[in-house]
Amino acid sequence: MNKYLFSLSFIFLLNTTCYADSDRMKPYPAPELGISKRMVINLPLLADEDTHKLELIIGKTIKVDCNHHWLGGQLTEEVAKGWGYTYFILKSVQGPASTLMACPPEMKEQTAFVQVRGDGNLLRYNSKLPIVVYVPIDFEVHYKIWAASKESELAKEE
Repeated sequence: MNKYLFSLSFIFLLNTTCYADSDRMKPYPAPELGISKRMVINLPLLADEDTHKLELIIGKTIKVDCNHHWLGGQLTEEVAKGWGYTYFILKSVQGPASTLMACPPEMKEQTAFVQVRGDGNLLRYNSKLPIVVYVPIDFEVHYKIWAASKESELAKEE
């Protein structure tokens, strides 16, 4: 009987956990089918989150030559209607663009992650809510966590 109750409790716990995961994304719109995908970042709780920032690094992996390559795009912040939670959408991606140096003949094309340049990629660190980013299907979302020094410097009057 105990084994039966334990198994039943485990199944119930598993089902409620799966439901909770889908339920926590309820405020956010579904991605546009076949056009975009929803990427989610869940940040760990930190003792002093005010001294940290989150940098979003969005791009895609493409074939490149020896030049420096980038994509253009604008990350816009939206608010989930009725919830007030923010999410981000990468719209109107242009490129890739690159410097136009002549590459050495022996240098072959290679595959590399090419980043979208734009504003709005440095965000406040907040572990209480997921960071939700909508990007085109062939794009990736990477991120870095930045920490500020505990000490500050005094500016000098000149």
